[in-house]
Amino acid sequence: MLKPSVLYDFLLILSPNYKEKTMRITFNELRKIKDSLPDGSMHKIAEELDMSVETVRNYFGGTNYDNGEAVGLSIEQGPDGGIVDIADETILNKAKGLLVHA
Repeated sequence: MLKPSVLYDFLLILSPNYKEKTMRITFNELRKIKDSLPDGSMHKIAEELDMSVETVRNYFGGTNYDNGEAVGLSIEQGPDGGIVDIADETILNKAKGLLVHA
């Protein structure tokens, strides 16, 4: 699995087809998914994807870059908390899978 890095994010943004390669969702929709997850989901996703819990939390809007990494998304200001461009949907797909099985 690709662990997005700051360099990867930067190079992706420079790509002429950047918007075509990303999923777009409102920040409020992303937070709603996070808030709907069962207890312990952040730890479960982190363990399954071999990454830190803080990296998973950063994906859902956290900003702890001392203990977690950037996660391949960018947030543009706008309605509903802004628009989130997601380059790597792996964490989101894991979260949605946990919602289906909850």
